[in-house]
Amino acid sequence: MTQQNKTHTMVFTALMTAVLCIMGPLSLPIPISPVPISLTNLALYFICCLLGMKLGTVSYLLYLLLGFAGLPVFSGFTGGGAKLLGPTGGYLFGFIFMVLICGWCFEHTDNRIFQFAGMIAGTALCYLFGTAWLAYQAHLSFGAALAAGVIPFIPGDIAKMLIAALIAPELRKRVKAAFSID
Repeated sequence: MTQQNKTHTMVFTALMTAVLCIMGPLSLPIPISPVPISLTNLALYFICCLLGMKLGTVSYLLYLLLGFAGLPVFSGFTGGGAKLLGPTGGYLFGFIFMVLICGWCFEHTDNRIFQFAGMIAGTALCYLFGTAWLAYQAHLSFGAALAAGVIPFIPGDIAKMLIAALIAPELRKRVKAAFSID
């Protein structure tokens, strides 16, 4: 990789972190759950497609560090360690595994069905982490935490996955050509 390609890759990774910092705080609280509807996972699906597993994970970890440092990049324009340890913290940590799975699937095939399956698997793992942590934090049964933190979000998350599956591969081709990213 040439120095110019390394620079383009670093800049694009930082740009994707910035996009996540813009989309992540945009959320809609819902009365039946302590978990808001957020655009974080949609941004992450695109980041996974554009950056792949390793750089997508780097981008997301940078986002987590910025939020941990107190910048208001988490849902509802919040930040800080308390957010990571609060009821929705499990989802924030679960996103790491979602990025790893989704990024790997986008890196290893152009098959949109396989990529969509990767988004489903990654999201399911994120749901698992988030639900377990929500149950612990809110003193709920796993079933009650699932009903509050996952079930209401499934239709919207499937729509986000469909949007990413349809748009992201073409976007990836154009971005790779424009930024000379390998």
